[in-house]
Amino acid sequence: MTTTADTTTTVTRRLGGTPALRRGAWLAFALFWSAFAVVECVRHGWPATVLALAFLVLPDLTFLVALDEAPRMAKGQLPPRAVPYYNAMHRALVPLTLAAAYAALPLHWPSAFAALCGWLAHISYDRVFGYGLRTKEGFQRG
Repeated sequence: MTTTADTTTTVTRRLGGTPALRRGAWLAFALFWSAFAVVECVRHGWPATVLALAFLVLPDLTFLVALDEAPRMAKGQLPPRAVPYYNAMHRALVPLTLAAAYAALPLHWPSAFAALCGWLAHISYDRVFGYGLRTKEGFQRG
């Protein structure tokens, strides 16, 4: 029992301290990406705005993959068939990698960058409100 408590404490310290501290960091991240998305939308007009708003909502639409299974799931459980799609859309590394590629490659499509900002804002707000990745059974990871 002591080993588990010590391991949990060590993991918590390694991952950034208290949950309140992590949520605060995610909130700062969310506000940054929201502001960046707004700036991109103002600078580049309606195409950027449409894509930023679409990617602000899109990650949560992955539950539609297994909508027919939803009535049979426990409260708060995502159907296991939808979990890989949900987790892929809720990993910050995916849009961050795409944003880095956008910055490094000779691409110029500001609407795509606005979409990435909206996507990162979505992921960040989810973490602020306590929603994260799912287990393969569809429950929130601890």
